[in-house]
Amino acid sequence: MNDFPAVDPENVPAPAITFSLWRTLRLSSFQIGSATADILTASVWNRVMIADLGMPATWVGLLLALQYLLMPISFWAGHRSDTQALWGQRRTAYIWLGRGLMVFSFPWLGLSVRLFESGNVAMGWLAATGCFLLFGVGKLFSGSVYLALVRESAPPAKQGIAIGLVETTLIAFFPIMAIAYGRWLEVYDLPTFTMIILFTALLCAFFWWFAIVRNERPTAVPVVASRGASWAETMGKFKGVWADKRVRRFFAFLFVATFAAWMQDNVLEPFGAEVFGLEAGQTTRFTGYWGGATLLVLVVCLIYGRHRRPETLSGVTKTGLSIMAVGMILLAVVSLAVQVQWLRPALLVFGGGFGLYTFGGLSLMVVMSPARDAGAYLGLWSVCILVSKGLGTFAGGALRDLFVRGFDWHLALAYTVIFALAAAGLGGAALILHGRHIITFAQDAGRPVDTAVASLSSAD
Repeated sequence: MNDFPAVDPENVPAPAITFSLWRTLRLSSFQIGSATADILTASVWNRVMIADLGMPATWVGLLLALQYLLMPISFWAGHRSDTQALWGQRRTAYIWLGRGLMVFSFPWLGLSVRLFESGNVAMGWLAATGCFLLFGVGKLFSGSVYLALVRESAPPAKQGIAIGLVETTLIAFFPIMAIAYGRWLEVYDLPTFTMIILFTALLCAFFWWFAIVRNERPTAVPVVASRGASWAETMGKFKGVWADKRVRRFFAFLFVATFAAWMQDNVLEPFGAEVFGLEAGQTTRFTGYWGGATLLVLVVCLIYGRHRRPETLSGVTKTGLSIMAVGMILLAVVSLAVQVQWLRPALLVFGGGFGLYTFGGLSLMVVMSPARDAGAYLGLWSVCILVSKGLGTFAGGALRDLFVRGFDWHLALAYTVIFALAAAGLGGAALILHGRHIITFAQDAGRPVDTAVASLSSAD
């Protein structure tokens, strides 16, 4: 392992980077593996454990949430890749090491199920815990580094588009792999589940290799020198990053927006069943409605907004949040008035706003990740998104139980309040976001921002 030599940031010429659609699409194929891995663990294994093997949902949920306890790894790995080479490479080796751990975790998943089936429950839980420790460490070790590599693959004006394309691929392949695995394992049996694990390991390994191999630009050298990346140094770096009030404000915006957006995730299908008496086949389409609208709007934004500089998109982000809030308000009205015919339009409105928010928010996240410390900053934003998403999903279900079981409210009223609170959170996130702070941060980080761009953003 070799440290990068000390470099004077003021005397480092900026490398000439051009946007390559082929390179970005190849990087995006990485997310096929990511979506497949998440569907295997959070959907297929989750269903098998609870529905087919009768294991406690609480313990299954705790294992799935284990990665949230490992969040500091994301910032540490990102900072380390900014400052220290691994096997002579700045990003690639970190990504492959992390994803290698994830591939290695898949056989442990199959072993855990085999142990549960044989009645060796204690060893089954031990194998499952080992699996999710490997899976979580590998995912967090490589996730922020991968985003940093994507960021560095494009010039500043196109970095938002590059990040947007890879996230669009992730969103698109979640339902594709969920449907494919659902049809493959309509009725559980261990041999079929074992084949799914083997297929997942091979598919993930291929796409994680194909997307990254020879994709790191040889000119993308760091502008910060370091003799290492110890935990103490990482914490010092974090304190320095956190000292900037603009970073804290953007973190608050991202946390509140993500928390509020995912409050519906855990209660949306029960809402359809309990308030309107809809069947499982009908409620499972809910995510498809708003997720499809998100994907459609996101693709349109990527096509028609590709010439917009990322620094100018705070207004687009606020518009998306406002539309999402309207969608949540419509759902609250639908619940209170028990008008099922407005359910689908409300979900489509929410999804459309989510598409705008995702396009703008990802671009702003790129701007808030300076080139010299891209891995560390993207690690921080990854931590923020994952933790707030998990807490928001949990909060929706917890509030439902509190209102219904604790306060003995009518189900329709309980869901109305949850959707209204989500709308308030989305509106609050829009108020927290300040375009001028984005611009000044970009300027201080050395990002090229002309006067017209600064005026446009500060006027939002």
